Amino acid sequence: MFVLSACGFSLRGDFSLPASIQNLQLSNSGHDAALKRTLEKRLKHYKLNMLDKNITDTPADLSIILLPDELDRRLLSLFSTGQVAEYELVYTVKYLMQFAGHASQSVTFTVTREYQDDPDAVLAKSRELDLVVSEMRQQAADRIIRQISSYYANLATVPVQ
Repeated sequence: MFVLSACGFSLRGDFSLPASIQNLQLSNSGHDAALKRTLEKRLKHYKLNMLDKNITDTPADLSIILLPDELDRRLLSLFSTGQVAEYELVYTVKYLMQFAGHASQSVTFTVTREYQDDPDAVLAKSRELDLVVSEMRQQAADRIIRQISSYYANLATVPVQ
């Protein structure tokens, strides 16, 4: 284990946040809070003090505002009958991130997955689609946490407000 930790290896899904981030304010500007709930679940692991903007005057070390996300699908292939056989799901996430004393950063990224459709199993495919979208949200939440670490490491190059 010492050799693995010395080379920088870390388990997948094991992201570290800077120790100086103790107070986090997380909000969303859209009506759908699914990504916010997923991100809150992921952030509980770090034992951060989650601030509610309306309740506390405690300054946040980091503020994240989730902007409305989008789920699009693109046609990839058709059955010989002309019915859709396969889609590419494109989940677009946009958010603003601001560390205390620094300018806010606007971040946009996409998560993509292929999804095979079957017109003969509509109910099963509907449930499978819900599961795939949920997994895409989890992947997006993990990516946000990685980006927090990455941006924090580069704060020296970000101009102070």
